[in-house]
Amino acid sequence: MSAVPEPQLVLSFEDARHVVEEHAAKLRPTGTEKLDLLQASGRVLAEPIHADRDFPPFPRAARDGYAVRASDLLHLPATLEVIAEIKAGAAPEDLPESVKSGQAVAIMTGAPAPHGTNAVVMVEYTKPKQDYVEISRAVRAGDNIVPAGSEAREGDLLLAAGTRLTEAAIAVAASVGKPYVQVYTRPKVAVLSTGDEVVPIDTQPGPNQIRNSNSYSLAAQIMAAGAEPVLLPIAPDEPNQLSQLIRHGLQYDLLLLAGGVSMGKYDLVEAVMAGLEAGFFFTGAQIQPGRPVVFGRAQNKYFFGLPGNPVSTMVTFDLFVRPMLDALAGATPRKLVFLHARLKTDVKTKTGLKRFLPAILSGEFEGVEVELAGWHGSGDIATTARSNCYILIPPDRDRICAGEWVPVLLR
Repeated sequence: MSAVPEPQLVLSFEDARHVVEEHAAKLRPTGTEKLDLLQASGRVLAEPIHADRDFPPFPRAARDGYAVRASDLLHLPATLEVIAEIKAGAAPEDLPESVKSGQAVAIMTGAPAPHGTNAVVMVEYTKPKQDYVEISRAVRAGDNIVPAGSEAREGDLLLAAGTRLTEAAIAVAASVGKPYVQVYTRPKVAVLSTGDEVVPIDTQPGPNQIRNSNSYSLAAQIMAAGAEPVLLPIAPDEPNQLSQLIRHGLQYDLLLLAGGVSMGKYDLVEAVMAGLEAGFFFTGAQIQPGRPVVFGRAQNKYFFGLPGNPVSTMVTFDLFVRPMLDALAGATPRKLVFLHARLKTDVKTKTGLKRFLPAILSGEFEGVEVELAGWHGSGDIATTARSNCYILIPPDRDRICAGEWVPVLLR
């Protein structure tokens, strides 16, 4: 780590991503709170959740049909006496004490299999005949019955602390009777847009000014990642005011700066950070858009300097910021995973940088194709808004032909 930015701190995309992941692994969430289970959806568990009983608590029918002894179906078709019917939720006193050889019980999915049976024949292979049923297919012991305790035993760990509460995790918590859960508090992320050319969104911009879209796109990405954005005032291209706003931003869990990190005369972020004795882990990545991205730490808080062009800001957030937010929220940072799709039209570009270009994934089912979204540079937010993914172009390819499989990062 360097206290002053140096050119050699421009890393490959993979190395820069790994640097962020290494630092994210050192982070811990700062607090917890107790929430209603549904309010906790999307949050990260701060407590383990254990099974309060065996799952399932009884041998559970996995199909509608007839509970039988498998040995009664060695010769087909077989006719068995139907002695009872069991529905899901049946009380113990409603179950037959035992099922003897030559007998069967009509049973519904989710119902407890009665004592004396060891398989369920699906209803499709049966023909009811008054108090009997004719069965045309054999079964093996255990077919279509989920054994008691096969999913979990009482006391087993079902969800570890650090698990994000997806719909499946919510279902697990509900199944063990947890109306409230302890979760980690949302990290607070300061967002600071910089530059004299940037004005508030409710202001009529001058001929050479732009509205502050970056703070709002970043805020939306922060919320989607499960954190809480804190939008700071726009920082002018003046070192003292910029320094004051950066100091304020460093009071939060993470600071994101948009703009001021390129090589222009008035791009001041790195110089001001160096004055705050910041350490820089990298000052660029070999990608496009987003090459000037900066990652460092000052006053014991991490910060990112994201390029000011709007698409660069959004891309670098997705590529580098998310692991830090996962860690600050209490979750294990997720690895970046690319899918693959067949290219619909040729792509021509320059070599030298790994490119993440706005694209449109289309098609249906297995027949999916991807093509560039007609992008006009890293300021083209209108085209980016119409896209739903990024195509990854390797740094050594200047042309990719239609029909080739290409890596895709979903948005």
